Amino acid sequence: MKKSLLNILIIDDEKEYLDVLNLILSKENYYIELESNPKKALVKSLDAKFDLIITDLVMPNISGLEILEKVKDANPHTEVIISTGYGSINNAVEAIKKGAFSYFIKSHDPEELIFEIKKLVKIKKLENKNRFLLSKSNNRIFNLSSKNYEFNKVLNTVKKAAKSNANILLLGESGVGKEVFASYIHSLSQRKEEVFIPVNCHALSETLLESELFGHEKGSFSGAIETRIGRFESAHKGTLFLDEIGDTSLNLQAKLLRTLEDKKIEKIGSNISKKIDFRLICATNKDLLEMIKNSSFREDFYFRISTIVIEIPPLRRRKEDISDFINYFIKEISNDTKKEIVKIENEVIAFLQDYNFPGNIRELKNIIERLVVLSENGIIRYSDLPDLNPSLPSTSNFKANLTLKEFRVYEEKKYIEYILNINNFNMTKTAEKLNISRRQLFNKINEYKIKK
Repeated sequence: MKKSLLNILIIDDEKEYLDVLNLILSKENYYIELESNPKKALVKSLDAKFDLIITDLVMPNISGLEILEKVKDANPHTEVIISTGYGSINNAVEAIKKGAFSYFIKSHDPEELIFEIKKLVKIKKLENKNRFLLSKSNNRIFNLSSKNYEFNKVLNTVKKAAKSNANILLLGESGVGKEVFASYIHSLSQRKEEVFIPVNCHALSETLLESELFGHEKGSFSGAIETRIGRFESAHKGTLFLDEIGDTSLNLQAKLLRTLEDKKIEKIGSNISKKIDFRLICATNKDLLEMIKNSSFREDFYFRISTIVIEIPPLRRRKEDISDFINYFIKEISNDTKKEIVKIENEVIAFLQDYNFPGNIRELKNIIERLVVLSENGIIRYSDLPDLNPSLPSTSNFKANLTLKEFRVYEEKKYIEYILNINNFNMTKTAEKLNISRRQLFNKINEYKIKK
């Protein structure tokens, strides 16, 4: 496929209309494929190589809405434009609600369609430029561009959920980026111009957390030397993010439940209710359903905060993204430390690719920071890795007379086996990932006696 601004598949059962669109769009630097058979079109549309699908809404055997749903389920990053006649505009608007990028009325000026496509090109360029989202609240970096199918499905759900005002519960291990996800949801919502207020429920005692959330009147308790506005009130018209919600007490959960139901708060020491407007996002790394069984979390509160539940996959389930994180963090940290990195030893990559990262992205960033700081002559070395327990056997498991060269050969073999397995022994994909030729890969397989 030739290099282009956008890879487009156009679907319409009217071949004449396909020819017209092809003639119009061929003037731009787009790669275009045409398909007039709706059934064949459905199969083609699921190919991840396409950035955009332009599909007729009404066709025999299959509709544009069906294609939209299938495409979004298979490849969330592929956009869909619905082309339609006057009589089906309402259905086209419905398609927008289901995730279509836009719709185009066939009888209108084709420049309108060209404008929508150019708008998509700009968005794609922006996404590629800003592959990492910076959370303003804590300066953590989180990669929103992924090669992982599971993560992309989660991200697609996030984008849909952000447009609503529903309460969202984010689940995931420590370090996966729950606060960054919350910040991202806020940035996509109708409240994006308002404040985003994060609160860590684990960091404060029950009394201090209640005061932090609801505020207090002067003299309401020992040490309350002045009236204070709480985080609920500060988040008026914006988004309130309660991290580690699983660490709240049953008493506080009851009070939070009343606030969510009434959208009113009372400061500690006051009997005056104040109405507030906020969007709530909660997060936890705990199993709330198990806590409900153990009577340590209120079931009614759980259902109130979990209108939409989103589970963020840990880094070990999206290992194909690790190399992108490594490259980004090296660039960021080397800039901060004024240390130029010119090489990273292959053993380091192999180790990090196979390590399970219990601390997830936060742990990976800390490891890279250590490696950059300890680097010499611009080289990141395997010997500077911290003492971790990867899924590969540690050096303590080897014989005492194992040479460094033998150890590196062992590491290389394990890494090649790993890449072969995740690519289902596809030689071309594996060679591309390893940045070697297919012939070199075959030689390595023979040399190390790797078997499927």
